[in-house]
Amino acid sequence: MRTLLLGVLGCSLLLCVRAMYSASDDVVELTPSNFNREVIQSDSLWLVEFYAPWCGHCQTLASDWKKVATALKGIVKIGAVDADQHKSLGGQYAVKGFPTIKIFGGNKNKPEEYQGGRSSQAIVDGAMNSLRSLVKDRLSGKSGSSGYRKQSGGDGRKEDVVELTDDNFDKLVLESDDVWLVEFFAPWCGHCKNLEPEWAAAATAVKEQTKGRVRLGALDATVHQAVSGRYGIRGFPTIKIFRKGEEPEDFQGGRTRGEIIERALDLYSDNAPPPEMLEILGEGVLKNTCEDSQLCIIAVLPHILDTGAAGRNGYLEVMVKMADKYKKKSWGWLWTEAGAQMDLEASLGIGGFGYPAMAAINTRKMKFALLRGSFSETGIHEFLRELSVGRGSTATLGGGVMPKIHAVESWDGKDGQLPVEEDYDLSDIDLDDFFEKTEL
Repeated sequence: MRTLLLGVLGCSLLLCVRAMYSASDDVVELTPSNFNREVIQSDSLWLVEFYAPWCGHCQTLASDWKKVATALKGIVKIGAVDADQHKSLGGQYAVKGFPTIKIFGGNKNKPEEYQGGRSSQAIVDGAMNSLRSLVKDRLSGKSGSSGYRKQSGGDGRKEDVVELTDDNFDKLVLESDDVWLVEFFAPWCGHCKNLEPEWAAAATAVKEQTKGRVRLGALDATVHQAVSGRYGIRGFPTIKIFRKGEEPEDFQGGRTRGEIIERALDLYSDNAPPPEMLEILGEGVLKNTCEDSQLCIIAVLPHILDTGAAGRNGYLEVMVKMADKYKKKSWGWLWTEAGAQMDLEASLGIGGFGYPAMAAINTRKMKFALLRGSFSETGIHEFLRELSVGRGSTATLGGGVMPKIHAVESWDGKDGQLPVEEDYDLSDIDLDDFFEKTEL
């Protein structure tokens, strides 16, 4: 019973409702492995919801979305993407908030964003209007049955695929600090031709989402045989992953753009630096960091006079290691000095003792959990692991609103200095006279 209660409490912080839709629903669960087959290559009109399990509005929409799927069964396809789990699909279609509904009509590579009401009736009405427009366009000959087949280039830019040769391969790939996915192809290969639009679309999306830190290239193995021979290329297409200073590895994922993007983003996360550790210097730091993150991890460290620079850096080093360990979660990481943000401490129930302290805050739900174990790699890892799997005790942030954050000066990285007391010259004071006047 206690385990069940803790699980429920923990889920109130992380909202562990991963399975919003099940096989018994008429909503089609979409992932990078089936999105291209189900949606892009389909002749049907699709309405696709991009959601996050922790999103309250998504949970509210779920029952209406199921009703829509049942009402339009056999008429319009209704799908759902867990964009928190499958970030590549959300990024590919520029999803910035949840829930986002996209309409995939005549040109599947350029879906429209649904802007109507969120009741089941409003969504059904919007879907039928889109269906009528699709039929009208087909009658007038404006669109084919599938945007994917009509536009072999997909929604990617072919120039985002770097053309590799025997001459430039070592400099561009092997000497680069970036991660490379390289396709070895043959011009006559049918599978290579099928992969080309997927590779181009993935190259564009990956370049944008990783800020160019993961690159996609292509090498004609029939022409540039020095490189292809070096890596023992025997079949086409062959895709290999190159990291600086490491042996290349075979790409084992699927060959749709979504699956390629997902693998590339995993590689980016593996090689990305840990999240930045920010000191809370004002309201903007807390707001910008926590509003964009599912969870915000906040540490309240002892006063600099209590630990000195070495002690504080030790605590920050532990936090950086934990941030690196959990960097795929995309959580925000912040710290403040004890006493600098008293309103924040009070709202978390920390207030005045027990430093260092740590809290995980979900600003969307105004819920938080406190670290009860030691402020160490082991203690923090156990705390965050429990939260990740939906266990741990949570509480409502004081007053149900974010506390006032005060503007403070940043730490200069040095040991603390006690305030300098002013010296008084007592040489001219007659102490005997003073005590006579003050004698009881």
